[in-house]
Amino acid sequence: MTSQECFGIVNAFGVGARGVLASLLRADAKLVRKITCRHGYRFDPAHDLRQNRGSFMSEHDLRVQIKEMLVKNLMLQVTPEQIGDDLPLFGPEGLGLDSIDALELVVSMEKTFGVGVPSSDVAGKALRTVNTIHDYILEKRGATA
Repeated sequence: MTSQECFGIVNAFGVGARGVLASLLRADAKLVRKITCRHGYRFDPAHDLRQNRGSFMSEHDLRVQIKEMLVKNLMLQVTPEQIGDDLPLFGPEGLGLDSIDALELVVSMEKTFGVGVPSSDVAGKALRTVNTIHDYILEKRGATA
């Protein structure tokens, strides 16, 4: 995206166009790191994605994406719709994930959401249910803003 195109979007939609620009660039962050626009506006895709995360994905959509990630990357024999938001992910009362699944889950979270899990203590708290993963992702995204 060129500066001229950036000018056009910001002029057409106002400063609120940051969300539009961020969504256009999030698929290929290497394409443009920062775009400088008229009136001194400096577009930083990573920052604007964090700041405007609510405009891209509702909390419900994030939970759906978490469930889809679980089913796809852990090759679960259930559908995303069958996973309850508070269903335990580990142990016999829930999905029955094990330590190998936990490692794959951590890698998947980093790839899918850009959020890492730094230790087993954090993992033990953050990876209990879809809701705890959801809250952890939002917390980490907010902390880096």
